[in-house]
Amino acid sequence: MKSRLRVWWSAIRYLVVGAGTSVLSILALAGLFGVLLLCPFGVGIPSLAPAIRLSRWPVGVDRRRAARRLGEAIPEPYRDGSPLKDPATRRDLAWLAIHAATGMLLGSMAFGLPLGVVQQVVTLVAWPAAGGIEGSLGFVVDSWPRAGLTLLAGIAFAGLTLLLPRAARWQARTARKLLRPAPGVVLADRVAELTATRAAALEAHGAELRRIERDLHDGTQARIAAVVLQLGIAGQLYDRDPDTVRDLLVKAQDTATDALAELRTVVRSIYPPLLSERGLTGAVRALAEHCPVPTAVHVEYETHRPAAVEAAAYFVVAEVLANVTKHADASTVDITLGGTASLLSLRIRDDGRGGADERRGSGLSGIRRRAEAFDGTLTLTSPPGGPTVLRVELPCGS
Repeated sequence: MKSRLRVWWSAIRYLVVGAGTSVLSILALAGLFGVLLLCPFGVGIPSLAPAIRLSRWPVGVDRRRAARRLGEAIPEPYRDGSPLKDPATRRDLAWLAIHAATGMLLGSMAFGLPLGVVQQVVTLVAWPAAGGIEGSLGFVVDSWPRAGLTLLAGIAFAGLTLLLPRAARWQARTARKLLRPAPGVVLADRVAELTATRAAALEAHGAELRRIERDLHDGTQARIAAVVLQLGIAGQLYDRDPDTVRDLLVKAQDTATDALAELRTVVRSIYPPLLSERGLTGAVRALAEHCPVPTAVHVEYETHRPAAVEAAAYFVVAEVLANVTKHADASTVDITLGGTASLLSLRIRDDGRGGADERRGSGLSGIRRRAEAFDGTLTLTSPPGGPTVLRVELPCGS
């Protein structure tokens, strides 16, 4: 019984507030109509786009009300650019028209029907003692037949009152249908988003290939060329100057050792051998052990993911730990590996000074591009004074 009363009371409040937003809808439509009337004279044309943007305020109020009523998020459908070309503008106008026509009526019923029930009950109880009472139906209740009509009216009012939750649900669902992004618009925005992220991924991949080529050309290749040159000179001096040949062979060995070390570094930057040997959890723990800042690793869900996803997660952790070491002035770092079989989630928290901002660099934009290349997301929370919490989610599906 209490739950039904709560539902009933919630519906009444929703519809009564809807009557207020219905008035705002009427005013918004009237304002837009006035601007349209001025358009043939050239006065209203510059004001049309600002007027449409202003009308989005009451629409936004109803969107948030419907989202709370239905218990689900209703995202804004607007695109950047002129509102005159935005498909969401037509849907907003449709909602303003529907809500202007029905919102006041439903709000008045939500307010008046319960009061009508109470009034009929009071009339039925009090008329015998008062000898007659002016009823709400336009006649004086001073006899039992008229009291019977009052009873029937009270029953009708009560029956209509029980329909108020359905009316509130209809109003909220209509708002959701019209005020959320249209399916085609969502798909188009999604395609545009994926196109942008894929372009960023290709650009990052090209930059990575150029870096590897530069490292091999300027480092490993130069050192191997030096080894070849030193061995060639040693071959020419082998019979005439054995001591010099010995020194050249030692230098060639040192140079070859350095070249091998650089080659291993390049290989690790492509795909860390630790991932093959220990898996993602072991590789992340190895990074934590070598981090100058004390780092704890917590594993909430552990399973094998695609190699590319694990490599991306490994490099995200490596870059974040490098940023923490250089910029955060932190004393502890906590890394949490979780998610599901189809989603890898990373949570990295440090107790440093905070204030991290992608716009100021620090490698955060590169981390975001790396996540978005896998259709993943990055969320950064870093208030001044800390703590800084970075969350990365990487889908693992095919």
